[in-house]
Amino acid sequence: MAHSPGRRGVWHWYEDHARGTGELARGFADVWGGGDLACRLGRDHDTGKGACAWQDGLIEEATTGRKVRRPPHHDAGAFLFAQAARRHPVLTPFAGVIEGHHTGLPAWSDLKVRLKALMRSSAEVDEAISRVARVMPEVLDGTCPPAPNWLDLQDRTSVEMLVRMTYSAVVDADRLDTAAHFRPGRHSQRAVGMAELWERYENRRREMIAERRRRTPPSWLDGLREDIYGEAVEAAASKPGVYRLHLPTGAGKTFTGGGFALRHAALHGLRRVIVAVPFISITEQNAAVYRGLLDPEHGPRTVLEHHSAVNFETSRRPNPWAKLAAENWDAPFIVTTTVRLIESLFGDSPSATRRLHRIANSVLVLDEVQSLPDALLTPILSGLRELVEHYGVTLVLSSATQPELSALNPWQTGLPQREIVANPAPLFERLRRVRYEWRTGSAVTLGSIAAEAAEHTDALVVVNGTKDARHVHKTWLDGRGESPGVLHLSTRMTGGHRRETIQTAKQRLEAGLGTLLVSTSLIEAGVDLDFPHGFRARSLPESEQQAAGRINREGHRQTEDSVLTVFEPTDGLQPQVIYNRSGIAAASRRFGKDLAAPDDLDTLRSYYQHRYQLQAGRSSTDPDGATGEVIEALREKLDYPEVARRMRMIDNEHSVAVVVIRSQLTHKEQQAARDAIRQLRDGVPTPETYRALQDHMASIPHKELETAISAGHAVEIAGDLYEWTGPYHPQRGIEPPK
Repeated sequence: MAHSPGRRGVWHWYEDHARGTGELARGFADVWGGGDLACRLGRDHDTGKGACAWQDGLIEEATTGRKVRRPPHHDAGAFLFAQAARRHPVLTPFAGVIEGHHTGLPAWSDLKVRLKALMRSSAEVDEAISRVARVMPEVLDGTCPPAPNWLDLQDRTSVEMLVRMTYSAVVDADRLDTAAHFRPGRHSQRAVGMAELWERYENRRREMIAERRRRTPPSWLDGLREDIYGEAVEAAASKPGVYRLHLPTGAGKTFTGGGFALRHAALHGLRRVIVAVPFISITEQNAAVYRGLLDPEHGPRTVLEHHSAVNFETSRRPNPWAKLAAENWDAPFIVTTTVRLIESLFGDSPSATRRLHRIANSVLVLDEVQSLPDALLTPILSGLRELVEHYGVTLVLSSATQPELSALNPWQTGLPQREIVANPAPLFERLRRVRYEWRTGSAVTLGSIAAEAAEHTDALVVVNGTKDARHVHKTWLDGRGESPGVLHLSTRMTGGHRRETIQTAKQRLEAGLGTLLVSTSLIEAGVDLDFPHGFRARSLPESEQQAAGRINREGHRQTEDSVLTVFEPTDGLQPQVIYNRSGIAAASRRFGKDLAAPDDLDTLRSYYQHRYQLQAGRSSTDPDGATGEVIEALREKLDYPEVARRMRMIDNEHSVAVVVIRSQLTHKEQQAARDAIRQLRDGVPTPETYRALQDHMASIPHKELETAISAGHAVEIAGDLYEWTGPYHPQRGIEPPK
């Protein structure tokens, strides 16, 4: 047997699970020509369960209901594959797919040691193999399945990525076949074709535009956005590859990017569209836009929003069902964060990696691509190149401040980038709606800027950290008391709270009620607000230009009257503390008072080239490089755990997600959140369980969480996810310590 009877009272027979997993894995991996290899690894992944001790333990557990310690079952299948690969030793690392299908991809150096030990003495796996062979004689055929024809076995990063992709296919197949046994009938969903989605998207977009025109007359900007959209949709007919969507803020990038991606997928037979954005606030807003355009009126959703950061492998109270419910991106349109995307590409755990194979044969849109961290660019670009060249991915780089990625080693040669909008420079001239001012000197403080902003009826202040945001917000309230027009945004607020605040700001701005909003950088990308005046703490030019995108966004005011003031507060968080130091150095020579404005395209191009030149090594694995070259060298060594550790875009030691059930929620909303928490702790969660909690998640530093646990203000839910039961400010969320 492979699994216990569960609630249905029916055993999951070994041969059914082995063959079912193999065929599912084959279907996933056929996309890149690796179906036979994935099928073999999927078929043999649980061979170790044939051991009598393992079977006895499963039977005892099923009959008594007590947890029984069983011997590991991953070595036998890994040994079988290593034996089959003896004539093709370069394929031996694929044995790690089986060895780590529960615990995570092992480093090749560790796997070699384990396999050599088994080759010297295989007594501990022989029994399991012989017993499995009685019901599945094919496990002894001894042949080695071929790798895809395109694989250059001397290219270690290509081998590394293929092992990852195959691991993803096998892990997902294993989880799905297991889930189908325990929860039959809950996983079938009619696949929606890209052609149908593209038609639905276009029809609803036209209806949305018509409705807007019934309410307000179209402006010159509306007409320009339609022209841009039309050009992008035409460009979608071009062949797959790498594209740049270079548009100024306010040019309709969300609609245009979605239209290009869906039509391109429909015309070229791609399976799904994945949009990755840098901030959770943008996933919330973009997902809402795309749901309105793509979700059916009835039935399962088309658009999946995924940004949950729960790690199911770290639970102090192991939940046997959590890994079955981990998100696997089985949807035609995904909106996720860049953090989750990079975790999928370079993680080593089953829950992080099982969705990776879904990226193959898709359109991948990297929104606000300039937000990719410099310190990880070499492995990120190398991995993305693999996806484009071998896994059928069309990559779209979307940004108003396009970085010069071809200046870095992985993309310097042989990977052309095409513009979706052929000549973006005139658009930036035409859509320049803001002028910049600069405020420096010892008299410039957070308090002085807060006071200057408060002189305006409507103003936006963007600062470099949550403590600075709290300072400005409290300064405003100290002079006004509680005021509905004084607002705050940061990741210390839950997703639902942030969305409500953005909606409140939008409604007040449209109604002319007076709005002062202070925010961290999360507002800078994709948040559709239109202020007449703005203030941005000194940062990098791309951030300053993004902040300017929230000023005079719709072009209703004169450029001369629409000002973004870039300020350097003496008491605020300094940019060199949180931003890339090479970026600060390159920017300080080019942007500022009596220098270029952040939206000068030629200066931006020079800035990015200089910024990367200051950091990049001589090659992709140069140990002296500062753009992740050391990580790329680890990839060549197939050191999956160390690569995963170094590729974390958000270090879990410093930031963690917590669930907050706010008192401001309705009773129904509170109960739905509590039901989801209860499912996580005691029940049989599904991906929908985790999605139900995303609106209730906020982020705080890990040290604050540890203090809260000691004080009784945080209680574990599952994995590293906690429920926050401490104080929650109705406007600022979880307050930073004073």
